[in-house]
Amino acid sequence: MTTEAPAPAPAPEAPAAAPFGLGTSPLRTDALPKALGIYPYAADLWAEGLLWGAVLRSPHPHARIRSIDTSAALAVPGVHAVVTAADLPTAAADGERPVLAAEVVRHHGEPLAAVAADHPDTARLAAAAIVVDYEPLEPLVDPEQAFTGPPLHPNGNLLRHLPLRHGDQEVVGEVVVEGLYQVGRQDPAPIGAEAGLAVPRPDGGVELHLSSTDPHGDRDAVAARLGLETDRVRLVVTGVPGATGDRENLSFQVTLALLALRTGRPVKMTLTREESFHAHAARHPALLRYRHHADAQGKLVKVEAQILLDGGAYAEVSAEALAAATAFAVGPYVCPNVAVDAWAVRTNNPPAGRMRGEGALQSCFAHESQLDLLAAQLGLDPLEVRRRNVLATGDTLPTGQAVTCPAPVAALLDAVAEVPLPALPLDEPDTDWLLPGGPGGAGDPAAVRRGIGYAVGMCHMLGAEGTDEVSTATVRVSSGSATVICAAVDAGQGFATLARQIVQSVLGVGEVYVAPVDSDQSIAGPAARGRHTWVSGGAVEKAALMVRHQLLAPIAADFGMSVELLSIADGKITSYDGVLGMPVAEALEGKELWATAQCRPHPTEPLDEAGQGDAFVSIAFCAMRAVVDVDIELGAVRVVDVTVAQDVGRALNPGQIEDRIEAGVAQGIGAALLEDLRTAGGVLLNPSLTGYRLPTALDTPEVRVAALLEERDVVATFGAKAVSAVPAAVAPAAVAAAVRAATGLPVGRLPIQAQDAVVG
Repeated sequence: MTTEAPAPAPAPEAPAAAPFGLGTSPLRTDALPKALGIYPYAADLWAEGLLWGAVLRSPHPHARIRSIDTSAALAVPGVHAVVTAADLPTAAADGERPVLAAEVVRHHGEPLAAVAADHPDTARLAAAAIVVDYEPLEPLVDPEQAFTGPPLHPNGNLLRHLPLRHGDQEVVGEVVVEGLYQVGRQDPAPIGAEAGLAVPRPDGGVELHLSSTDPHGDRDAVAARLGLETDRVRLVVTGVPGATGDRENLSFQVTLALLALRTGRPVKMTLTREESFHAHAARHPALLRYRHHADAQGKLVKVEAQILLDGGAYAEVSAEALAAATAFAVGPYVCPNVAVDAWAVRTNNPPAGRMRGEGALQSCFAHESQLDLLAAQLGLDPLEVRRRNVLATGDTLPTGQAVTCPAPVAALLDAVAEVPLPALPLDEPDTDWLLPGGPGGAGDPAAVRRGIGYAVGMCHMLGAEGTDEVSTATVRVSSGSATVICAAVDAGQGFATLARQIVQSVLGVGEVYVAPVDSDQSIAGPAARGRHTWVSGGAVEKAALMVRHQLLAPIAADFGMSVELLSIADGKITSYDGVLGMPVAEALEGKELWATAQCRPHPTEPLDEAGQGDAFVSIAFCAMRAVVDVDIELGAVRVVDVTVAQDVGRALNPGQIEDRIEAGVAQGIGAALLEDLRTAGGVLLNPSLTGYRLPTALDTPEVRVAALLEERDVVATFGAKAVSAVPAAVAPAAVAAAVRAATGLPVGRLPIQAQDAVVG
């Protein structure tokens, strides 16, 4: 008896290669090291012979400096240097924030002197030993008093006045609603406080290792303040622990470099949490007065507004924030007649600066609150009032600029409205739910009211009003792998991952390395306003396309065809007729190709004396629905659900986009309900993470993305739009609208206080 041998088992199929390139959602390049706690941050740096720096800060918001005596600090054992403004070879330009205050202190916590010592505790003790003779001055803390109060600078307290006039100023609507709105001071409150290391160089220069988001801007500013040529200052970007505008404090970088040059030793500085609140700028507090005119059907006929931004002690970016607040004062709506007067002023309050959606967030809260008032006055659904006024491509902004980019505002509103509402707790009695006060909240469930609110907003991308936006990138291919060299800092927006995807799509190379960033590379500009996706991504694409041409040109010549008849997809080069099919790796074998390219979007222009001009490169839009539960007896608010529809142009990395939207919503909820950097007489009252409340996982609701609308912007790189700022700007208005719906109260300030939500 014979038996047949069993048939061999089929060989297991090779696992399919993970998809790569644009349109996919690969794991972020920094995700694993951050999750494992091995990602190198500036606070982790060390060098042989290290000294530690510490800063003395003013306890007064406004004072004249009679004298500074550093002798006691110098006498402390272990102290190697003490520096003041007198040690700086150049002073700040007029209106800029000084590195160290010289004659006058203009805000609480302003730095006056710095110490380098062999131990951080020694440095702090020595800084505290410096004796400053102050003549306290009356602080100017009310921005409305800045117009008539004593000047805080030789050129006065007015940072900018921007009037906007559009259409017929004599028009009056059949229905008129008015409102007064306040927006508080939101701080970036970075998880990682400012830190850095300065190392003196043999040529008399200095090398800085910092969590910088603008390495060339910081390098140039440090060189200018220290009287050095720019080639004698090198800035190496070290792990940025997320940034939304808080990495722009010039004083920190210059002081650190000055201490290293003075001691001839490496100097490290790590700010405490309290110092961090003093060191960086926060969001502009705002006061906004609005009057909306509409016809009987709810169509806007005229909008009048007065906007006042508190810029704090120094100019910073107040002029830019004011331009956005003014240009977007009406929101993403059509209104033929507009009159806006906007001012940014100096006070002795903490400096205000760049933060997601600066200017746009403040105006969004006001114009969306006004539309809720208009809806109530007319007896219309708040969603319907918005639908009747939405902006569309081809319409005109109040600045006179035509909206040439996609503006799918109506589609965004429809998308959020179509998503089913979350179930009420009474509909699911067996499901645990949270009272507005949190787990085990003290409130009575019978006092809880649910509210639904809508908001729509807009933010500009890139710089505005004539800013020259440019970025440079180099792409090298060797041994089957590619390297991207671009000084675009990944500040949490995922640019390093996007750069990999771009090169993968253009060249079909799976292995792409993004080089660390330093100021020896070509200029890429700051990581702000979503510009790196457009400008730096555009530079990477152009350089990769040039390398692609270098790769394909000889192959095309061999087959007697043009390069345009060859394509690269899935790691393979193919011809239009299918005759040629060659792996990219084979074509690259033995070759080393490289190219450098620049991207510069079309120019913009400053707004004129009537607020008119083509000031923006492009605009992104977002619609949002917020659902809240409010305890109307305690005033506690819980955000239950947020649904978002966003205009993204093209989803280059859908997973990363949704992450950025969720992060923006969380930051917006903080602005709406929790975050308020409070002052009294110009003095910070809560510069700590116990006093300054940030949203946690329990405060952040389910964020549902109803739609990522992909109507490509033809002038943008890949047609894509930035995503981070708009949800952060819109979420506060949506939450406020929902609280308004739940309580029937006006809700005219952010963050919403408990007393603002108590009924009766």
